[in-house]
Amino acid sequence: MRKLIILGLIAATAMPGAVMAQSRGEVRDSERDLRQEQRELRDAERYGSRHDVREQRRDVRDARQELREDWRDYRRSHRDVYRGGNWRAPFRYNRWEAGSQLRPSYYSSRYYISDPYRYRLPRPNNPNLRWVRHYNDVLLVNVRSGRVMEVHRGFFW
Repeated sequence: MRKLIILGLIAATAMPGAVMAQSRGEVRDSERDLRQEQRELRDAERYGSRHDVREQRRDVRDARQELREDWRDYRRSHRDVYRGGNWRAPFRYNRWEAGSQLRPSYYSSRYYISDPYRYRLPRPNNPNLRWVRHYNDVLLVNVRSGRVMEVHRGFFW
């Protein structure tokens, strides 16, 4: 009887962990599955019947909706990553464009995003390029010249 009670308590504490939102890897697997379904849909449009195409379009639409919900759940459960922080900068907000020239105070090391993979940002292909946070925007900056290469506005909503 005692073992049964202990097993019941262990199961009760393990359940909330199993019900949490999907992990990042599971969401990426869902993305991969969606891309596969889209490829199958293109093949069905070329070679299949109208009924098959309609059914596959519906499946792809449902998969896209599920994927959006999965990412929404992931972001909601990892708010600390996607939250805009309370930080001060020695400058005011500017709306930067690709090709703009920044002063060094705008892209000093304290504004670097140290782990861009955590935010699903692509790897810079040049060692002189760094992802820099500017208020709620993310800028890809060449730290040698100060030139802005890429801008993602409203990244930290």
